[in-house]
Amino acid sequence: MSPMTMTIAAQSTGSEGTPSEAAPAERANARRWSRFARPALGLALPVVLAVAWEFIVRMGWASGRLAPPPSVIFATFVDLARTGELQRHTLVTLGRVAAGFGIGVAAATFIGAAAGYSPLVRRLIDPSIQGLRAIPSIAWVPLFILWLGIFEASKVTLIAVGAFFPVYLNTMAGIQQVDRKLVEVARVHGYGGVGLVRRVLLPAMLPAYVTGLRGGLGLAWMFVVAAEFMGASEGLGFLLIDGQQTGRPANIIAAILLFAVFGKLSDVALARTARRFVAWQDSFESAEEKKANAANPAPLQAIR
Repeated sequence: MSPMTMTIAAQSTGSEGTPSEAAPAERANARRWSRFARPALGLALPVVLAVAWEFIVRMGWASGRLAPPPSVIFATFVDLARTGELQRHTLVTLGRVAAGFGIGVAAATFIGAAAGYSPLVRRLIDPSIQGLRAIPSIAWVPLFILWLGIFEASKVTLIAVGAFFPVYLNTMAGIQQVDRKLVEVARVHGYGGVGLVRRVLLPAMLPAYVTGLRGGLGLAWMFVVAAEFMGASEGLGFLLIDGQQTGRPANIIAAILLFAVFGKLSDVALARTARRFVAWQDSFESAEEKKANAANPAPLQAIR
């Protein structure tokens, strides 16, 4: 081989190797972009609306007295954080939601699993629970105050009631809707009782259970507002009432935004945690994710 031929071959090899060396860097850049771009897409609409309202108020087309612009709400957040009220009210509300949600989920999981597994238990308790589910949340308030007083017990109990029903319904329905063939095959292979529940029923009902958990968490955040109307002196619900009584709409909107932010963050955390347990599920969404990952190796970061 002549020297000129060797030189041309070496140059050709180098030019072909460059893209392969650059491919990992491109994939890493795509992952970093996806990590920020996809969640940011969900913020586009509220940011646009906030900027538009700020512009309208600054142009004098609206007074902004009853619906303050984002700059005033941001100043309210700063003032509340400076005095420590923001942290105090937020931590109190988070503690109530966590306690009520935990109690409601524990009770709903046990009762829902029993009702889904045993037809006798279902016929015995399900009609009563369905009747209780139709009672509005505010109707429980005077009864819980009478029974438990106006302190933390009544508030946590009300939140637990709100979280109970979605988890109960999805747990019971998830067990009932397990494919009968799976159960029969498991019994043929000698599974029964605890083994059947652990190997077949529990994995098969997990997707429905996760949906119930997310629904229960959403209702827990809704019920905490009613709970904090029950004579509370702390919490984001109290911040709402205080803003209404003192004529400070910025405080009301700030509290509403905090409910929205913490509700969304807790839902995302729950969904990300639960997703690891249902990764085996071959659903439409998982198929679409596989196609997206095949086209772009960046992992899916946003959870709807």
